Amino acid sequence: MAKLVSISNKAFEEKIETFVSSLEIPFETITHYCLAFVHRSVLNENIIRVSESNERLEFLGDAVLELITTELLFHAFPDKPEGELTDIRSALVRGKNLAAIGLTLGLPEYILLSKGELLAGGSTNPYIVANTFEAFLGALYLDLGYTHAKAFVEKYVLTTLPDILSLQLHVDPKSHLQEISQARYSTTPTYEVISESGSDHSKSYTVSAAIGLVQVGTGSGTSKKKAQQEAAENALSRQKIWEKELKG
Repeated sequence: MAKLVSISNKAFEEKIETFVSSLEIPFETITHYCLAFVHRSVLNENIIRVSESNERLEFLGDAVLELITTELLFHAFPDKPEGELTDIRSALVRGKNLAAIGLTLGLPEYILLSKGELLAGGSTNPYIVANTFEAFLGALYLDLGYTHAKAFVEKYVLTTLPDILSLQLHVDPKSHLQEISQARYSTTPTYEVISESGSDHSKSYTVSAAIGLVQVGTGSGTSKKKAQQEAAENALSRQKIWEKELKG
């Protein structure tokens, strides 16, 4: 049986209840959703009384999201091979996509962070927003089960699929960007770490991608490799913009 989390701050609970209701989620246990917004950085500060952060819910939400997207894609594309379905799923559940969805939903307004994380812009940090989205999905699954979680994913995640397919974001972004760069500009993209944040056990990197002297994209991730992938994906979505710069 799931462990209930005691949250003493009634105002915060009411705020989350209003938010969840605005999404037309018929919740039963609001404390699950409250916990989804508790970043680990607040545990040592007297911001709110909770017994844990949202990391366990994030762990659950990540697994639920993968299962639901796998099922949805399996039925949506009966003729696509396993490899291509895997690539499409990866693009759907990628941190950047989840962060964009989370921003659209307004998640940053509700995330509880330490003063240090807030000053560092943590409420809009793509990594934190994406993790919060997964934790929220975990809370929804824990509270109402698979059917409601699936409906939520269909409504907010699967609807990003047309853009992913049209922009070919399911194709390995680094390989795709390299092909374009070598074919049109006879050079290979370069990647540079422009900032790091977080503690040693929870590091986040921001990386820029460049073709020649023109910065074409930026991305963040929990490893330099993931950040490079995000930067390449960002570059592909901005291709028309930087192509004008390179031509000029």
